[in-house]
Amino acid sequence: MTLARWKLLTEWPLAGAALLFLVAYACSVIGDFAGPESTVTDWIMNVVWAMFVVDYVVSLVLARPRGRWFVRHLYELLIVVLPVLRPLRLLRLVTLLAVLHRTAGSALRGRITLYVGGSALLLVFVAGLAVLDAEQNASGSNIRTFGDALWWAFVTITTVGYGDYYPVTLVGRLIAVGLMISGIALIGSVTATFASWFIEIIGRPPVRYGDELAGDADEVFASVRRHDNPDDGTAPAP
Repeated sequence: MTLARWKLLTEWPLAGAALLFLVAYACSVIGDFAGPESTVTDWIMNVVWAMFVVDYVVSLVLARPRGRWFVRHLYELLIVVLPVLRPLRLLRLVTLLAVLHRTAGSALRGRITLYVGGSALLLVFVAGLAVLDAEQNASGSNIRTFGDALWWAFVTITTVGYGDYYPVTLVGRLIAVGLMISGIALIGSVTATFASWFIEIIGRPPVRYGDELAGDADEVFASVRRHDNPDDGTAPAP
């Protein structure tokens, strides 16, 4: 078993597990569950977390060279080890969108833009959940509802920064930093995609519709002449 083979086998199951984690986490944060509902969502999130622990350990064992892989994937170690960063496991879904983005091909820029937009919406939703989880019960916080959290996430990822809502906890500010960096990267991707599209359109040779119509007309007249004068040598032999 190679690392590439392992990743190929586990990519979709882990993406489904991350989606399940997203649903359970959203219900836990927005619904503010207590009692049996809280127990169910906690169990789901813990099982998904265990799946990612197994994936990290197996990937580390199969990686060659192992040291280089370990250094390049320190963020995965932090996600697995630090419970406070567990919501970041949802970024596996963004990785899935990136895979679909690459398979779309460079010519399908409209589809690529769609995937980039999907990544942005997913980041806004996940960041809104995470910051609400960190801020809704904090002293002095002004992010108390999911609507406030979504508005803050959208303003932050677009780098507008009105300042009407802002995190006051350490975890909330770390989420804000990650969202700002992601926003800059996504805006750069969208800008580059549209710039490439415009350059391709401008670089195309102009279509000479008049010449095409004239060629079609000559062909029609020649066909009519052959029909009216079958013995002029141009008609095909029977």
